[in-house]
Amino acid sequence: MRILPHLRARSLTAVLSIALTALSVSPVVALTSSNASCATAPSDAAGLRDTSGRLREPLPAQAVVNVPARDQGRGGPGFHETIDVYWHVITNGTDGAVSSATLGQQIDVTNKGYAGKYGGADSGFKFSLADVDVTVNAAWFDAGPGSPEETAMKQALKQGGPGDLNVYSTSGNAYLGWAYYPSIVGSAQEYLDGVVIDFRSMPGGPYGSAYSLGGTLTHEAGHWLGLAHTFEGKCGSQGDLVADTPPERTPTGGCPAGKDTCPSAGLDPIHNYMDYSYDSCYTQFTPGQGSRMQDQFLFFRA
Repeated sequence: MRILPHLRARSLTAVLSIALTALSVSPVVALTSSNASCATAPSDAAGLRDTSGRLREPLPAQAVVNVPARDQGRGGPGFHETIDVYWHVITNGTDGAVSSATLGQQIDVTNKGYAGKYGGADSGFKFSLADVDVTVNAAWFDAGPGSPEETAMKQALKQGGPGDLNVYSTSGNAYLGWAYYPSIVGSAQEYLDGVVIDFRSMPGGPYGSAYSLGGTLTHEAGHWLGLAHTFEGKCGSQGDLVADTPPERTPTGGCPAGKDTCPSAGLDPIHNYMDYSYDSCYTQFTPGQGSRMQDQFLFFRA
């Protein structure tokens, strides 16, 4: 795969002119800020903060939706889809640089997760690095979800169509990462579509086996493909809208064997990529999650 680095330093005037469009961002699509989070303790047991005190994700304002019944089940065991990844490395001139080797390791980790190589189901998805560009912009490096800086960054850099994944590696602002559900496609804010990750969450980063094995991108790409958290519905009957993930009342911190927070059958799915476990604990998507991702991709992104 050919990697083409491009230096795209933007002037402050250009950034501000683009950022003015953020005033029209809908709160239905935009994600909430860190001020809305109820997490209070650094490196807390609930898994809402990483080992450095950074929040895992912002609270999503987008609703989790099912595709119509008539459009479900169009994938199946023979489903295969290669997703082109357009990677945007954002630096502040000092921090944020990412090597080609690290990018390759990250794509490899993500592909193994989606192919079931660590355990669990083969989802049928594969990710292929299509292009890499580099932008030096301190404001974008620290862009938060729903901010004018996120709007400016994505309107300037986003490539491809709905079926292509745009990844922005930044400081992460207050988070390890965030993503938008497939239902953003076709909305006025479709330019926000994609995944933002803390560049330090990539393999070899400073968070060690807790959050620097590449699991953040696997998790966020799951949202981009339509998966909710395994703890989304707590112990309710709907849960995360996937039948074969056991219900879970609370997000997982670390890798606590035997965690069981709901009375119904099944231990908490602490090894599932859509929990908040350590990267070293992540090993699987379920067959039901694979089916849901296929349905969501074919309905919204294909």
